[in-house]
Amino acid sequence: MAILQKKICMIGDFSVGKTSLVARFVRQTFSDKYLTTVGVKIDTKLLTLPDGNQIKFILWDIAGSESLTTATTSYLRGSAGFLLVVDGTRRPTWDSALNLRQTVLKQIGDKPFVILLNKADLKEQWEITEELMEEKTKQGWKLLLTSAKNGMNVEQAFLELALLMTK
Repeated sequence: MAILQKKICMIGDFSVGKTSLVARFVRQTFSDKYLTTVGVKIDTKLLTLPDGNQIKFILWDIAGSESLTTATTSYLRGSAGFLLVVDGTRRPTWDSALNLRQTVLKQIGDKPFVILLNKADLKEQWEITEELMEEKTKQGWKLLLTSAKNGMNVEQAFLELALLMTK
């Protein structure tokens, strides 16, 4: 059986947890040390779908930014889907994510995506409201609360994207 290969981009503002989510997904690790991604970091992981088929994700962890530059938009080319990461404890990262999605739409068209509201382990510091999330869910967007720190919904997030891409 052939294994599908899909390029996936991790997109979001600075320090929302993109690199930490990839580390948790690929290596089951988490570090409290903040390391800025410069340019792009690429990882791969084989994912088995509920039907037994497998997808090899080529994960492009793109440097955090509230807007994409010409260089970073070139990283999007050939992408089959993306994860839009928001820091649930910082409301401005939600607005950045919505702007980034618009940029992605213009650059590579409508691709499957899942919004990850990361840092769910810090729920008492949450700044993203139920109303904001509900509005997007009603538009058919897939949203998941994740925590790279404790692993909450991390596997699920990548699986949801894989399922959207194989529909």
